Amino acid sequence: MLSGGNQQKVAIARALEGHARVLLIEEPTQGVDVGAKAEIHKLLRRVAAESDYVVIATSEFEELIGLVDEVHVMREGRIVANFPGAEATYHRILENTLC
Repeated sequence: MLSGGNQQKVAIARALEGHARVLLIEEPTQGVDVGAKAEIHKLLRRVAAESDYVVIATSEFEELIGLVDEVHVMREGRIVANFPGAEATYHRILENTLC
């Protein structure tokens, strides 16, 4: 049986095989160790380079910082803010989540 991190890496690798134009992924690194998290981020960057879009839904703000090109903050099912990933900070994401 594979560990949680390895299971997630296998799932992402399968998406790579399909040459998807859009990859939707939720909580990609939830419950995995730091090493697995780094490998998953590397895979996600690879998918993003080969696909048109990668959409990551996560509650881990830190995961978005430095990983994404654009941030869309949702609250109660609606997008309440969006900004370039380079401008993403924990504080900026949180303030838009709580408003």
